[in-house]
Amino acid sequence: MEHILIIVLIVLALIFDFLNGFHDSANVVATMISSRAMTPTAALLIASTANFIGPFVFGVAVANTIGKDVALLSSITIAVVLAALLSASIWNLITWFFGIPSSSSHALIGGIVGAVVVGSGVQALKFEGLALIGLALFLSPVLGFLLGQVTMRVSMWAVRNATPKANLIFKYAQIPTAFTLALSHGTNDAQKTMGIITMGLVVLGYQQVFIVPWWVILASATAIGVGTAMGGWRIIHTLGGKFYRIRPIHSFTSQLSSMVVILGASLFGGPVSTTHVVSSSIIGVGAAHRKSMVRWGVMSDILIAWFLTVPVTAGLAALLYFLVEYLIP
Repeated sequence: MEHILIIVLIVLALIFDFLNGFHDSANVVATMISSRAMTPTAALLIASTANFIGPFVFGVAVANTIGKDVALLSSITIAVVLAALLSASIWNLITWFFGIPSSSSHALIGGIVGAVVVGSGVQALKFEGLALIGLALFLSPVLGFLLGQVTMRVSMWAVRNATPKANLIFKYAQIPTAFTLALSHGTNDAQKTMGIITMGLVVLGYQQVFIVPWWVILASATAIGVGTAMGGWRIIHTLGGKFYRIRPIHSFTSQLSSMVVILGASLFGGPVSTTHVVSSSIIGVGAAHRKSMVRWGVMSDILIAWFLTVPVTAGLAALLYFLVEYLIP
């Protein structure tokens, strides 16, 4: 039975990872495509390649956070892990269908919390770890917005006397910033899947301690890279065109701002929402250019998803926990 359960866990985890890449591909490519700096095919190729490479370059600090700082290890059962994965995957599909940029990080952590609470009680949660995770999830979009404003103002000042040819500079400057942004996305988001699979390996007795095996890194990096290559076009359309008409300078500055926030969080082990960071950076850049050009109403859908994700996925995972418990002999 343990062999069957670990296979089911790995398959579900990699499906979640694929959906994460598919759902979040817009984070990297939307502004590049919208600003016409790159064709969709080329943009997705760069993004998927960098997403694959990212987990190998910057370590597994986020995976350790997911695996160790959310709940007591004694409360993490295979039913908890499977329920959390199913809940987060379902929410990703729902938000993708409606073209709403939402957080896979919020969804996964909400799922773990909901399943642990019904399985072992509130006392099994690590509130200190959850507080730090919540702080990272909450502050990162704020930092993205503020850094987007600063970066945009500095960029506009730097080219205040430039000719229209400056657009070419910003157009081609997006290639390294997009690649680095995708590296940071792969680093942060693929590690969440690594943490989940490693939790399952420990729970089922395949490992005695929480150490991410190399094959888990490889499998997770591959799944998120393939998912990114497929491209979630509904969300790409939202990020790339619904806020305002994105020019090369907007794309470059939003990518640079997002990359700094996400990569910084990854190095310190903070699981952040790349979707929310990128969305807030795009809005911050637009507001710095001219507040009136931003369609602020579009932000309402993102904010609703932001506040609903954790309670909805926690509730869904709680229900799924009982189903999984019933199905496992």
